Amino acid sequence: MATRTTDRPAATTVGETTARGAALSTRARRLWHQVTDGPLFHSYYALAGCVVLLTGIGVMMVLSASAVESISDSRSAYALFGRQAVFALLGLLAMFGLSLVPTHVFRRAAWPLWLLSVLLSLLVFTPLGREVNGNRNWLVLGGQSVQPSELAKLALSLWLAALFTRQGAEVEHEWKKALWPSLAGFIVPTGMVLAGGDAGTAIVFCLIYAAALWFARAPLRIFVGGGALLVAAGLFLVVTAPHRLDRITGWLFGECGATDACWQAQQGLNALATGGWWGVGLGQSRLKYNYVPEAHNDYIFSIIGEELGLVGTTIILALFIVMVVAMARILTRTRSTFVRITTACITTWLVGQAFVNLGMVTGLLPVIGIPLPFISYGGSALLMTMAAVGVVMSFARVPRTVRVRAGDQILDTQEARERGLDTASEHDRPSWRRLVSSRLGKGNR
Repeated sequence: MATRTTDRPAATTVGETTARGAALSTRARRLWHQVTDGPLFHSYYALAGCVVLLTGIGVMMVLSASAVESISDSRSAYALFGRQAVFALLGLLAMFGLSLVPTHVFRRAAWPLWLLSVLLSLLVFTPLGREVNGNRNWLVLGGQSVQPSELAKLALSLWLAALFTRQGAEVEHEWKKALWPSLAGFIVPTGMVLAGGDAGTAIVFCLIYAAALWFARAPLRIFVGGGALLVAAGLFLVVTAPHRLDRITGWLFGECGATDACWQAQQGLNALATGGWWGVGLGQSRLKYNYVPEAHNDYIFSIIGEELGLVGTTIILALFIVMVVAMARILTRTRSTFVRITTACITTWLVGQAFVNLGMVTGLLPVIGIPLPFISYGGSALLMTMAAVGVVMSFARVPRTVRVRAGDQILDTQEARERGLDTASEHDRPSWRRLVSSRLGKGNR
């Protein structure tokens, strides 16, 4: 009897452990089901929340990182912070405003937006243009400096998506269809930013074009040939520019002084190492006192690591991961070619910039000069990245399925438009006049 009494609790414990494991497995499956098959409005709010948090952290860190240098330049400590905060508010308005725009409007606006970005990029080479740190990619309008190349990133994403959607399945089977005229539309803005000396933005354009080709199902031979061509072009740009060659050699060998090109990278690593687990405290960075060049811009992540520590940098990475998952849900579940390619281009743009910037700060990549999205200082960059997220958020608001009259199929609303099918939901929906009249109690008159 004693033996049986002692065996029962052990059996009960094993049973409880098995039940808890099964319950945990069930909860994990439900969570995974919500991520992969749950409503897309979850992605809408996830994107909105991540952008708001990242932008808030960025504005706060711009104030912390730029105040010292602003004072040393005889300017107000809040000069750069105020400008960044204004563009953050404009970006929020643009993001939530664009999230309400129907998908077909973006497709119609692709060509005009691309032409506008090209014209603004051409103005950079007129007296309205301005050169900063050897790069002539700024345009001064109304006393404010903006970068037309930031608008070109969004314009190129929409234009490529609209072009490949119109070409349809021909892109997959014929490489000439995939390259023409998409290659011309890609070379024009890329060539202009290279002419201005901004190789970092040209890299982002290449990532956007590669993502568009991949999700348009272009033949694999294009990527093989394009990769070889990019390597050759990159080597040419490095060899012909002494400052780029210095950055590469400094990254490879790591021995430099205060006047060498790799000084910025070394000081950025020192700032990250100083922060430890919890950081030295918000606003308490010591290396931002003119030790880390561009502390409020390209190397702001190193100041975050110094002041907020590993915990702060992990939060930044987690927010970017959530954003990528939210965009991936929209990308994988849509049946619209335009939505899929546009979302892929914007995701690649934001993730590519973040990856290159973080790799640059941590020493995994050479110094390229690409800012961290939503965090680094730059009004036009912040405004356009938030606008790009607003475009993707609008895709999350499109009804997943709609019954169309032709063949009684179930398709996305945008896919039905792309195929020229007549959607029952659009014709059955009351016009805005009838809707207003019904709300005013005049529907029966």
